[in-house]
Amino acid sequence: MQTLDFELRGEYITLDRLLKATGLAPSGGAAKTMVAEGRVQVDGRDELRKTAKLRAGQVVSVSAARVRVVAAPAVATTTTTTTPATPAAAAAPTAE
Repeated sequence: MQTLDFELRGEYITLDRLLKATGLAPSGGAAKTMVAEGRVQVDGRDELRKTAKLRAGQVVSVSAARVRVVAAPAVATTTTTTTPATPAAAAAPTAE
């Protein structure tokens, strides 16, 4: 049985989109038909909801293939702090 890992980019992906994205279905319509015909299992149970939300940790099975949905690695974010420009007149010392 072929096993694929699918890296999740958001919180979830719908079942029909996963089937299309992994190439297990040639089109979105074909993916929906596969689900409607009962040819798809999620975590070992038949799934008939075409747009079932799949999250990291779930496994989708279709005929001779399994797809593990995995979380994308955390991306380091950087914070940029900007300081407002100070007008030259306000920065220059005044003579009193």
